Amino acid sequence: MSDETPPTDATDASEGADATTAESDDGDSPETAAQTDGPDAETTATDAEEVPTDLVERVRESDAETIAREITALRARAEEAEARLAEADETTEDLQNQLKRKQADFQNYKKRMEKRREQETKRATEDLVTRMVDVRDNLKRGLDQEGDIRDGVESTLRQFDDVLDAENVEEISPEPGETVDPQRHEVLMRVDSDHPEGTVAQVHRPGYEMAEKVIRSAQVTVSDGEE
Repeated sequence: MSDETPPTDATDASEGADATTAESDDGDSPETAAQTDGPDAETTATDAEEVPTDLVERVRESDAETIAREITALRARAEEAEARLAEADETTEDLQNQLKRKQADFQNYKKRMEKRREQETKRATEDLVTRMVDVRDNLKRGLDQEGDIRDGVESTLRQFDDVLDAENVEEISPEPGETVDPQRHEVLMRVDSDHPEGTVAQVHRPGYEMAEKVIRSAQVTVSDGEE
């Protein structure tokens, strides 16, 4: 009577599984192979196709020393370009700083000029007022005198005229018969007169001009001609 144990179904199944595992280790199944040849493989192939053919040929035909020299030259050019860019940035920053300083200097100059004009205006006004108070003092002294003060008033008027003359102020007082100047004369009315029609008949109030600029027009009547 033999001691061997007849094979069971479980044993047969185990051996079948081992055989299947061995087949898997020996090679991929058709489905696995199909997955390997999927999108990633297509992308790699596309990248390879995009590489310029002349570059591939140059690399293939060049030795390692030549490639190293070219790489070194490219790095040197890149460093030179970076240095020029840094210099340009520095120059731009320097120009911007100069512009800011010029603008600040100009603003300070404008402020100084405005302040100087204000001071000059004040000094000019003070000088005029100083001379005017002298005229006022003379008028006051003339009023304090008894008797005929005509001589004193005439003297004060001459002094006042000197003040106006020093300020380049001239009187506008046209003579009867002169042509009317709309820029310097203000017509009050038209009157009958022996003077030619349209000319000045009489000065009602004199005007004044300062440095050729009319500061007050002369008020006049205009002749309407003889009746």
